[in-house]
Formats: sequence, C-alpha cells, structure tokens
Amino acid sequence: MAEPVLLSVSDFVALTNQTLEYAYPTVSIVGEVSEHRISQGKWVGFNLKDEGAVVNCFTSVYNLRTPVEDGMKVVVTGRPRLSNKGYFSISIQSVKPVGEGAIKKGFELLKAKFEVEGLFAPERKRPLPRVPKSVAVITSTESAAYADFTRILNERWGGLQVQVAHTQVQGDPAPDQIIRAIHYFNQQAEPADVLVIIRGGGSAEDLATFNDEPLARAIAESRIPTLVGVGHEIDHTLSDMVADVRAATPTHAAETLVPDRQELIRLAQHQVEQSGQALIAAMTRFQQQTREHLARAWQRIEQQIQVGFDQLAALRLGVEQLNPQRVLQQGYALVRGELMAGKTIEIETSKQMITAEVKDVTEK
Repeated sequence: MAEPVLLSVSDFVALTNQTLEYAYPTVSIVGEVSEHRISQGKWVGFNLKDEGAVVNCFTSVYNLRTPVEDGMKVVVTGRPRLSNKGYFSISIQSVKPVGEGAIKKGFELLKAKFEVEGLFAPERKRPLPRVPKSVAVITSTESAAYADFTRILNERWGGLQVQVAHTQVQGDPAPDQIIRAIHYFNQQAEPADVLVIIRGGGSAEDLATFNDEPLARAIAESRIPTLVGVGHEIDHTLSDMVADVRAATPTHAAETLVPDRQELIRLAQHQVEQSGQALIAAMTRFQQQTREHLARAWQRIEQQIQVGFDQLAALRLGVEQLNPQRVLQQGYALVRGELMAGKTIEIETSKQMITAEVKDVTEK
C-alpha cells in the first residue's frame, strides 16, 4: 500500500480547487433559495437547497442581474470553490429564475425597485419624432418579428435610414449582446432619431431576457429615444416599461414609429376639401352680410333724404307764409313812402298800385 501524500492545509485547499477547476470549471445547479442575505451592501449570499442537500452560493451584488428571495426556484451557474477557511461554496456567475412563479417573483421584485427609483415615471418619458429620418433597430434579423417590422415600415412610409444590430433575443448571451448594441448606437457621432428593440412572442422563460436589470437600465439611460416592442399585447417586460414608448408587438412598433403615408394623403385631401368648403361658405356669408349692410345703409340714406325733403318742405311753407304777395292776396296793402302830411306815398295791393297824398297822420 502506497504511502499517502502528505499535504499542508493550504496545499490541500489549492489542490482541491485545482481539481474542481479541471473537472468542473462551471456547474449549473437548480434548487430553492434559502437564507438569502446581503452583506455590507456589496455581497450576496444564499443557500441553494433541495430535499437532500444544501450548498452555499456567493457573489457580488453587482453580479446579480435578477433579484432573488427565499423560496424562489433558480438555476445557479458558477464555479465550485473551497475557501481557505474550509467553506465550500459556489462562486456565482449567473442566477436565473426557473418556472413561471419564480420568474414572476423576480419580475415583481425588480419592478418594485425600479418604481422606487422613478424609472417608470411619465415625466421622464420622451416623445418620438413624428416622422424620424433615421432608425436604429436591435433584434434578431432572422426572426419573423424583424420581417414583419420592416414590411410594415416600408408599406407605411419607406425611405428611412435604418441601421440594424443583429443580436440574440433569448438565452444567456442575449442581454449583454443587446446592451452592447445599445451602447454602440448611443456612441455614434450622429445617433439615430429613434432606437427600436423588438422581439416576437414566446414563453416567460424566452422573454425573461428583457427583464434583465442591466439591460433595462441601459434602455432607461439611452440618450436616443427608445421604442420597445416585445412579445404579444398581453406581455409586459421591464424593458418596455422603462422605454420612452411601449409597443404591444413588433408590428405595432412599426405602426407607432411612422404614420401611414396614404392615410396622411387622404387626410390632407379631406382637409383641403373641408377648407375649400369652409372658404366658400365664408364667402357666401360675407356676400350675404355685405348685401344686408348695403341694404341697411341705403335704407338709412333714404330715411335721411326723406327727412331732408320734409325739412325743406316745412321751410318752403314758412317762406311762403312770409311772402308779401301772399299777404296782399289776403286783402292787405303795402305802403311805401314817408308817412307825413303832404307827402306822396305808394300803396300796393294785390292787383293795383295806387299813388296818394297823405292828408293827415294821427298817432294811435
């Protein structure tokens, strides 16, 4: 029987870790989270257990892309390690909720966190341009969602400058690929007018990519206005909730992005027709009002002329009343000359001129 190798404690730990690294560089373990804890605001630890065993898991809080809590079923991927103090643990590389219940729980935990931070606040949402000139799209170019999006886009408007970043839209690599694409488009010297992220429908596990915390934060921090259309109308992800505009589906994203050119043309024609009809109606009203104004003005002029005629007739009657001939016709006489005894005077009646001598003048 061979003599056993004599190792120091440090050598044993190093050899064990070397063996583990060679045999199991990474492992994925499914189990239930228990005794979840956060230390100093930087380190996360919890036990992963099933009916027969428990293993300790450990990572930095910044490395945990999905919140977890006790009772959640998750898959932990990481490296098995034996610490210098003799504690065996899994150094976590990623944690993914498993099953609809755990996925929903992780979603709710992160949603609550984002709500506290104000990432869903309406006042931080930016409007999209009415008709963007350039569009950046992040999606899988091999998907039916991308085909539908481009078809609707070209049917409704066309002629846009479209840049596309092909990424995975599900699976472990997907969030980081999409984040890199977001950073790429945001770092361009002349960024696009709108950043669009689309993906078709799928299971809760498939859409879990878009509930990734770093991805959602990258969308929220984008300097380009964002439009996210993921899944079907009933599907809601944190990515579309933090986006400036949510589209129910990729097709709806295209419809939201640009107006329907033909519909705009029809609308413009209708507006021109309405404007023409309104102008004709306004001109008709103006003509009618002008005729009414002229009629009232002419009536006032006629009234004023009649008043003038009436005043002139009254004046004429007054003048006629003062006419000496009219007085003479009434039997009176007009006397001309100096009324002194011995003087000659003229007496005018309506029919005669009489010369007479004044015999006597007596004061009354």
